This record gives sequence, structure tokens and C-alpha cells, in this order.
Amino acid sequence: MTRSPLRRRRVAGVLVVLAVLVAGYTVWTNVRPQAELTASAEIRATPEEVWQVLTDLPRYEEWNPFMTSARVISDGGKVEDGARLRIVMHDDSGDSTFEPQVRAAERGRELRWLGRIWPGLIGDGEHRFLIEPLGSGQVRFTQSERFTGVAVPFAAGMLRSRTLPQFHAMNDALAERIAAVRASAGSR
Repeated sequence: MTRSPLRRRRVAGVLVVLAVLVAGYTVWTNVRPQAELTASAEIRATPEEVWQVLTDLPRYEEWNPFMTSARVISDGGKVEDGARLRIVMHDDSGDSTFEPQVRAAERGRELRWLGRIWPGLIGDGEHRFLIEPLGSGQVRFTQSERFTGVAVPFAAGMLRSRTLPQFHAMNDALAERIAAVRASAGSR
């Protein structure tokens, strides 16, 4: 049976509308953050002490309950702008490995990277560690992540329930690690 030209135009019109809707949704979810997580802690430390522990990636397995393994995999081996990292994250669903690229590495102030799932279409996560001096030998350490991508609206609840508690656990463990490093240095 042959389709009439009118029916073909209607089918083509529906397909065009669907394509426009999918494209619009993809652009919208990749431009506007679909989920944001933030956890802060006040830590008795200098910005330099926090930076030293935060960027000592090979030692993460000794203290970090969230990012249980981390290393620089790009040439140079340093945590710096443009470096590629390999990080194993742990939560109650298990381990996942990703390879983000460092977007900012400002000593004693900020470390930020971008992790991508299928070149940004499925999901991107821009993870940030911010170190703010408060005076009196204290800093505010803030860990945050902004998620964009087509899958993020469907995973936002899971990110909040599984990932945000890990941010808090890492922040607490970071404070404990710095205190242990200080105590070890003081006993020498």
C-alpha cells in the first residue's frame, strides 16, 4: 500500500518536531546545571597544609573514603592546569573510575576538574575544591560539583543521596588527615 503525500508530510513533520525537542532538551541540559552539590567544613589548617594533602594523590588510598585512588596520568605527572587524572570514587553502590581533566590548579586556593561521560552529552561533572582562609589558623574547605547533561535530571536524586554524603565524609577525613600530619610533624 502506498502512503499518500499528505501522510508522508505529517510523519516527516512529527519527526522534525521530535528532533527539535530532543535537540532542545540536549542543549538545555548541557548549558544549565541540572544538579549541584556542595559540602563545606572548617578545618584547623593553613591553605598550604590543605593544598599539600589535597594534591598528594597517591596517598588518597590511606585516608580518603570517597576518592579511594587518584593519580595523574598525563605527561608531567603534576596536578596542574590541563593535567589528566584517573580517580576511583567509592559510594554505597560500589566503585567507579573516571578520567577528568584539571581546569584550575591554584596552589592553596582552588582545584577544579571536569569529568565527562560520552563527550558531555550524557553527563559532565565539574568538581571543585575551594580553600578560603578564615584567619586564626583556620580555613573553610568547600567541595562542590555542578552536573550537566541529558541523563542528569534522571540521576539528580541519586547524586544527592549517594554522592553528597561522600563529600561530607571526605571533608571530615581531610580534616583528620591534616591533624595527623601536624601531629606527626610536631613529634619529630
